[in-house]
Amino acid sequence: MRTIVAFGLALALSPSAHALFAPSQLGPGTESRLIHYRAHDGVIREAWLLLPDGYHGQRIPLVISPHGRGVDARLNARLWGNLPGEGDFAVVNPAGQGRRLRYYSWGDPGQIDDLARMPSIVRRHGVNVDPRRIYAFGGSMGGQETLLLVARFPQLLAGAAAFDPATDMSRRYRDFASLKGGLELQRLAREEIGGTPSGDPLAYEVRSPDHYVKQIARSRVPLQLYWSFRDRVIADQRQETGALADDIREANPRAPLWDFEGDWVHTAEMRPDRRLPRALARFHLLPWSEVPPLPGREVKRGPGLLA
Repeated sequence: MRTIVAFGLALALSPSAHALFAPSQLGPGTESRLIHYRAHDGVIREAWLLLPDGYHGQRIPLVISPHGRGVDARLNARLWGNLPGEGDFAVVNPAGQGRRLRYYSWGDPGQIDDLARMPSIVRRHGVNVDPRRIYAFGGSMGGQETLLLVARFPQLLAGAAAFDPATDMSRRYRDFASLKGGLELQRLAREEIGGTPSGDPLAYEVRSPDHYVKQIARSRVPLQLYWSFRDRVIADQRQETGALADDIREANPRAPLWDFEGDWVHTAEMRPDRRLPRALARFHLLPWSEVPPLPGREVKRGPGLLA
């Protein structure tokens, strides 16, 4: 009952009241709208929809952007700054819902189903989504879910970008122990996934992008991977995202894959003043004239046709 009441109150808010709760740090040219959807478990969840300011119904591209571990849709929306206005595209930032947990969905199959429904949900809220230009962008857990969306719904996407994604949930469960609050993260993982990796390995496999190497390699979805050898949250990124990229190339040497290694901190590059604009420009979602100079070190690994 509490969720239903909250939903009703949100719908009753005026546009000006919505603005009071809108993601901050969105520059001029981009507007935000709070929308709602019914998640796979029947619960009403919110999503922040970012649009070019003054959007009036023209057909535009859509980016689906799942959030990272432990943060909400509103904070994820802040990562986009004014980019939707500059590039004339929409971004939907869904709250997400796992098997048990909301902020720790960790690639739950139901959550991936919900992500695949985002274009139709956004259309129902008055946005004319171009069906040939739907993309997925995410960082950390959001990058993990972006990769799972590529694997399971390749026909949906025209491209995807994952920043410092988790690729192996069994490895992540073990590595949580070395992080601050790691025992609590392991407890949350057991609650959400249904046990430990040794107790239920299949449950961890279906949430792990490296379990879907062949599907990703054969998807034909142009994919950008960004990972750092200085990542301290996923400290073994060479064995996670780096290894995933190598496996994709081995499975399909002609896969449209662009693999970037750098020296940034975890997910620092999914920002409007970092490498997010470059990732958008590679998919023609942003003019290259709007892309800021590159900070830090970046090395493109393997072949690729994009700049």
